[in-house]
Amino acid sequence: MEAKKKLVVLTGAGISAESGLKTFRDSDGLWEGYDVYEVATPRGFKANPALVLKFYNERRKDVAKAEPNDAHKGLAALEEYFDVHIITQNIDDLHERAGSTNVTHLHGEIFKMRSVLDTTKAFPIEGDIQVGDLAPDGGQLRPFIVWFEEEVPMIEVAANMVRQADIFVVIGTSLQVYPAAGLVNYAPNQIPKYIIDKKIPPTTDAIYNLIKIEQSASEGVKELMEKIIIKEV
Repeated sequence: MEAKKKLVVLTGAGISAESGLKTFRDSDGLWEGYDVYEVATPRGFKANPALVLKFYNERRKDVAKAEPNDAHKGLAALEEYFDVHIITQNIDDLHERAGSTNVTHLHGEIFKMRSVLDTTKAFPIEGDIQVGDLAPDGGQLRPFIVWFEEEVPMIEVAANMVRQADIFVVIGTSLQVYPAAGLVNYAPNQIPKYIIDKKIPPTTDAIYNLIKIEQSASEGVKELMEKIIIKEV
């Protein structure tokens, strides 16, 4: 039996939006009414830690209530045919709940927290994080999230995945948030590449061997499945 082809998928906010999770890019730099730089930067946290913790405590409740949609479920179903690796810019756990088994979170995970003194060690969250809640090392606990103006520790791991892809897919991302947006440049020239988005950015015209699917994430994944299961398996 031949080894399954390696399908690497980069997902962004557009896939979670269909599950009711809003993003700041939908509303001119506001995220649920907050200025994103007040709630998603280290300087915002330093200026008002209580506000930032409250914001993520609320987002965590939103994610807990959300359900995976057909796009998440479709990607999980593709594991029957391909060696699927998902790289997500999203902090929710909807890919995992849909059944995907190889998920790399570029920007952290909403259900984990860490000390301000240690970027690497994460703890599961039970309940809310409050000012004064300390990690074992004595540092204030904060969400295990990569904020704007912070390094993205998993970017090299993700780049190596893309380099090894037999098929590369981008779903629901504007390809404007770096370094994640640069991952498309690591995909080998000769492999098929697919982009699924309701509004595909014109910058993608420069990508070699690209198939555009201008649809919502759910409809686009359905079309993707029809195309690649027939063509690539």
